[in-house]
Amino acid sequence: MEKLKSLIPEDLLQTVKSSSADDLPSTSSSLLRLFLSLPQFHQAVSELANPDLGCCGKNEETSLDLKRRGNQCFRSRNFDDALRFYSKALRVAPPHAIDGDKNLLASLFLNRANVLHNLGLLEESLRDCHRALRIDPYYAKAWYRRGKLNTVLGNYQDAIRDITVSISLESSLVGKKQLQSELKSIPDYQNKQKPGLDEHHHPSNYDHLSSVQSEVKLRCVSTKEKGRGMVSECDIEQASVIHVEEPFSVVISKSCRETHCHFCLNELPADAVPCPSCSIPVYCSESCQIQSGGMLSRNEMEKHHIRQNLPDDIVEHIRGVTSAVVVYSETDCVQEHQHECQGANWPAVLPSDAVLAGRVITKLINQGKTAMDLSNLQEILDFSHSYSKMSPESKLDSHLLSIALIWCLSKSCLPDLLICEASVTQTIILLSQIKVNSMAVVRMKSSGDYSKCIPSGNVSVKEPIQSLEQIRVGQALYKTGSLFNHSCKPNIHLYFLSRGLVMRITEFVPMGCPLELSYGPEVGKWDCKDRVRFLQEDYFFHCRCRGCSQINISDLVINGYCCVHKSCAGVVLDSNAARFESKKLNHFLAAPKSLDHDVQVREKVHADVGEVASSLLTEPRGSLHIEPGICLKCGSRCDIENSHLEVNKAWNQLRRLEELMNSGRANVSVLSDCLRSIAVLRTFLHMYNKDIADAEDKVAQACYLAGDLKGARKHCEASIKILKKLYEEEHVVIGNEMVKLASIQFALGDSSGAWDTTKWMSQIFSKYYGSHAETLFSYLPCVKQDKL
Repeated sequence: MEKLKSLIPEDLLQTVKSSSADDLPSTSSSLLRLFLSLPQFHQAVSELANPDLGCCGKNEETSLDLKRRGNQCFRSRNFDDALRFYSKALRVAPPHAIDGDKNLLASLFLNRANVLHNLGLLEESLRDCHRALRIDPYYAKAWYRRGKLNTVLGNYQDAIRDITVSISLESSLVGKKQLQSELKSIPDYQNKQKPGLDEHHHPSNYDHLSSVQSEVKLRCVSTKEKGRGMVSECDIEQASVIHVEEPFSVVISKSCRETHCHFCLNELPADAVPCPSCSIPVYCSESCQIQSGGMLSRNEMEKHHIRQNLPDDIVEHIRGVTSAVVVYSETDCVQEHQHECQGANWPAVLPSDAVLAGRVITKLINQGKTAMDLSNLQEILDFSHSYSKMSPESKLDSHLLSIALIWCLSKSCLPDLLICEASVTQTIILLSQIKVNSMAVVRMKSSGDYSKCIPSGNVSVKEPIQSLEQIRVGQALYKTGSLFNHSCKPNIHLYFLSRGLVMRITEFVPMGCPLELSYGPEVGKWDCKDRVRFLQEDYFFHCRCRGCSQINISDLVINGYCCVHKSCAGVVLDSNAARFESKKLNHFLAAPKSLDHDVQVREKVHADVGEVASSLLTEPRGSLHIEPGICLKCGSRCDIENSHLEVNKAWNQLRRLEELMNSGRANVSVLSDCLRSIAVLRTFLHMYNKDIADAEDKVAQACYLAGDLKGARKHCEASIKILKKLYEEEHVVIGNEMVKLASIQFALGDSSGAWDTTKWMSQIFSKYYGSHAETLFSYLPCVKQDKL
């Protein structure tokens, strides 16, 4: 892209960068004409769109090399690396490649099944045997492996049939005798048979979405301040589900391509399934592969000569096991990947926004809803956009990406799509719509193993504290979900069951009250000035939500300094925070008291603020001014510049110590240095400053790794105490921290304390996730069972 930018004349470059939405037809046309006349452009887009020049297709030589490396690892019993090499080989193996006398794919699936069996992943191994047999129904070794697995799993009837098939297909007498011996060793429990695996359906959170019901009636309204937004037509009780929605379109994050399913976005199992036609996507199951637009490996049985010596019952068993019954109709399939499945580079190279735009365009064209010049695209989607407010560089990038995307779609999968002014203009608008309307699909990733914390006494120095981390696994457009406005103090919590969006109310909401979610950091994570700047830069509006227009203790203390008098709990602000808080606090103090609920909220706010900044509540209305460096409770002056320098020194030391902990070198000396740094932070920062909470969390981890479990509990509790001030006692962030505390308590043998913490944690998660809490957080049933 940078090379193409350098070829644009300066006057056209500046015209594009300063353009408005009304100028797009002109700027799109000028830039398109320029690029179409440049050989450099044609070379660049050919490298993106031509499958023969791409690196995303199948490659037999690469697959065979990876298989050989996997074989070496398997022979040396390095099963983890063998699994990795076989999975990579499967991803690039052409469907009809032959290795010796076997189909390459079939042999790779069987090799991986052997590895999975050795790793104790029996059901995953069984699924890989199925895949090998669908490709080659007469694969004797695959039938043998399947029989061994079914024996271990207690599926004795299937095990007997599988080994019998293997005997029938075995050509050597020695081999037949060995297999007959195996057959005799299978327990003859004809009535004991577990249900077989459903090859086309891998259990996922996606299954639970259809059971989520939302009976709340919502209404879209238009307001002067925020444009379109959603309100309820009735009172809504806390924890109620208000909206459930499948995405209009979704794309996986590039950082998660190797770890999560490209369709349902759930974490990949060990027996992940590659796309049969290109090397980009990988799925958790055939179910997701089919729905995404891929196809199962076809049953090759009819292509084989039916061996005359096989009994009818054996042939019937082979057919029953290897038949691939596709259970999804065309209307069930989303087919998002189908148009990208050409082996070309563009789906892998272009940014996620552009790939998502390509999926939207292809979907609408395939549905017959948009013209081949995309002239009615904006009208069909009806998403808001803020193109005119975008930065100059962003405007230029959107022009270049749109031209490249339209070219790639036209040359690789949509031959009737017109490369013209209208299509480029509409795609630019689409990219700007995606920027402000798409949602990040997230997962809560657990670190550590909760089950290892339940038995008290022994803590591995390599086992981290059980904790939760939010991972952005995808990006999606939800047509109704995009209508909900933002608040830094939202009354909606959204989460995802696979691709599906679920919105749940976190507090009582009266009829007609705006229903708002958070587009970015909430109150308690960043201070007000940083939140406002983020929303202005990323979403192009100045936030005036209740979190940014009302006084709250979080914004005062989150980056605040402490008073020079240690007995004073007052907060001291730097010049930036003081200037910003001065602007917003007068508005809150001058606002009239109306509803009882508002009075209660105001009284709580005054109590909280009075603890750290009582002087703010005694100033005459309309004349509030916060002076930087002055305690907002007692009026004492603080040397902010010196405090800032000392805090930076302490944090630099903590970061170096964190590197030691991450490398497994936590010891008593490291722990002592951590405690000294914490003491420095507490000397200069306000006691509710978020930096202290973060530092306490790091020290808790250091204590845990050094074997000081009591110290870990103490510092974890100190961190949570601060977070309760920044958020609320039942905020989901507190629930996430409870996970750490409970794991430490379990490791200490404090079962009673751990149970109380888990009960509190479960209560919070039920508020935010309802009945899905135990689905999303698998350790909750585990710790409850331990208590019982």
